Amino acid sequence: MRIVKRSLGIVSLLMVLVLVVAACAPTTTAPAAPAATEASADAAATEAPAEEAEAAEEAEATPEPAEEAEGAAAPAALLVGLVTDVGRVNDRSFNQSAWQGVQNYAAAAGLGEDDFRYVETQAATDYADNIQQFIDAGYQVIVTVGFALGEATIAAAQENPDIYFIGVDQFQGEALPNLVGLVFHEDQSGFLAGALAAHLSKSGTIAAVLGTDLVPPVVAFGEGYQAGALYINPDIKVISTYHPGELSQAFTDPEWGAATARQAIDQGADVIFGAGGLTGNGALQEAATQEGLYCIGVDTDQWETLPAAHPCLVSSAMKLITPAVEELIGTVADGSFQGGNYFGQAGLAPFHDFEDVVPQEVKDSLAEIDAGLKDGSITTGYGE
Repeated sequence: MRIVKRSLGIVSLLMVLVLVVAACAPTTTAPAAPAATEASADAAATEAPAEEAEAAEEAEATPEPAEEAEGAAAPAALLVGLVTDVGRVNDRSFNQSAWQGVQNYAAAAGLGEDDFRYVETQAATDYADNIQQFIDAGYQVIVTVGFALGEATIAAAQENPDIYFIGVDQFQGEALPNLVGLVFHEDQSGFLAGALAAHLSKSGTIAAVLGTDLVPPVVAFGEGYQAGALYINPDIKVISTYHPGELSQAFTDPEWGAATARQAIDQGADVIFGAGGLTGNGALQEAATQEGLYCIGVDTDQWETLPAAHPCLVSSAMKLITPAVEELIGTVADGSFQGGNYFGQAGLAPFHDFEDVVPQEVKDSLAEIDAGLKDGSITTGYGE
């Protein structure tokens, strides 16, 4: 009995010691997983666009109860960057039209002011570096503006398959799944501008002040303009002048544009077509200082962007860059993006203050030409 009691005492003592040790030991609890809706901006910026679209579709298909969704963070927005061609973003023409498309998408999608940015290119040697800035910052959509950025855009798209690229005026010979070239039939809107110029000219001489002939869309505008004028008046004289400088100068030289327009006016031109960014704007503004002349803008409806040209600006040979850029960014967001080429719309801008100046028979003629260009019964001859 004495042995049993001693054994029970020892056992009791050991049990007390075990409980004391257990009470003093640290607690190890697995940390709670972070909520899926609390992803940081940095993490969101590096996710593949396709994964974001898939997640968005799943969230839309299986909505949470209202009381739970109310306190949840909104899904991460797209980060959209734009790289201009050489020149300013507010060039009142080409670059500005593309940037407006980005801004329109941002407003419609509710993006924050830090979710969309642009970089102004100062020299052609900066193209690749400017694109890389957005890649390094985790942007999912990069818009590059201008034919000259084509090679740098293709290289970036090949090296970054999870980023979507929109190349304005960049025809794609070989399609990449993450790169779309936004292109236009500039020859057709140029043709309409030339037909309008020929209808309005009283002197029988019209002119075009153009950016460099190294850029195919500029050549398309110029050749279309001449073909449209000759379609109306086979005897009309068309003075077409391309900027003689390099790409870095051809679209940023309003002084040359103005001087070239003056030379054409001195030779009897009474309608001036300016197609070359700031260079073309210089030609339009020069024409606006002289009585009895008409001028025609380019790319966008320049009545809205170049008030100094209002005295002569009867219309503009448009390619609708703004809505096309907005739409293409939207295809990234909704998962319907397709690589290759996307043809945007082209045509003439409204006549604005010249609505009553342009005769109805001229308007009817332009409508018939536009219909013929669209159905193929009228061709511009460009590229043939």
